[in-house]
Amino acid sequence: MQFTPTDIAGLIVIEPRVFGDDRGFFMESWNADLFRSAGLDLRFVQDNHSRSSRGVLRGLHYQLPGPQGKLVRVTAGAVYDVVVDLRRSSPSFGKWFGIELSARNKTMLYVPEGMAHGFLCLEDGTDFLYKCTSGYAPENEHSLLWNDPAIGIQWPLSDISPTLSAKDAAGLPLSETPVFS
Repeated sequence: MQFTPTDIAGLIVIEPRVFGDDRGFFMESWNADLFRSAGLDLRFVQDNHSRSSRGVLRGLHYQLPGPQGKLVRVTAGAVYDVVVDLRRSSPSFGKWFGIELSARNKTMLYVPEGMAHGFLCLEDGTDFLYKCTSGYAPENEHSLLWNDPAIGIQWPLSDISPTLSAKDAAGLPLSETPVFS
């Protein structure tokens, strides 16, 4: 596996080794020893799987208290995955990072605690999988406004009108949402 740090501390792009032939492919999506050797000593407690249609935008979600680290990937379809640093003490506070994750590229992303996370589905029937370092606590969940102009996320919306849940449509801008210290 190749672990590539981003400009946001702790946010890591992970490219697995993929072995393919005319029968299909094989890859490791999680190996505790390899992750630990890359500085990611993680303990996952929950696996999640969502399926969405093209144009569905989920997020930007986070939990406070009880933050979750997440290892995210796509097994069918494609998403534009976005992370926003909500750690006030971080030099990248309020900065965002975006990357396409797809069944084709098999790229994964480790999202550390203290980040808001979301994605835009680029294809129908997109399956999004993520491992979490702590369990889901609905009473601690927050939604950062997906299109907050103060953050300036450049979602690939040229031919997509996003479909949002009521909760996500009512997300708060960075200036009003609780953040990490």
